[in-house]
Amino acid sequence: MMPGMNPKMMKQAMKKMGMQQEDIDAVEVIIKCPDKELVITDPTVAKVKAMGTEQITVSGEITERELSSEPEISEEDINTVVEQTGASEEEAEKALEEVEGDIAAAIINLKSE
Repeated sequence: MMPGMNPKMMKQAMKKMGMQQEDIDAVEVIIKCPDKELVITDPTVAKVKAMGTEQITVSGEITERELSSEPEISEEDINTVVEQTGASEEEAEKALEEVEGDIAAAIINLKSE
């Protein structure tokens, strides 16, 4: 809403203009960029419908997180590759790293060796 304006009057004005606002009870908003994530904590989020379009406004404390270039490889992924190929855990992890965490590609590569 607009600062200093009566919220009830603002809603009535928006309704007359064919606009609808819905507040969203969000805990955290994450915007993913190619090289980083913008994290908005304790956000105020509103969805506004007007003239056939929807817009979302977000405000709050913004922090940036750099993305790791290393793929996350879980123990479960490693165990799956080990079970399917009979490779050691070290071999499975290395194979997963080579294909950026793609389980199917790691299994195929290990079976073709």
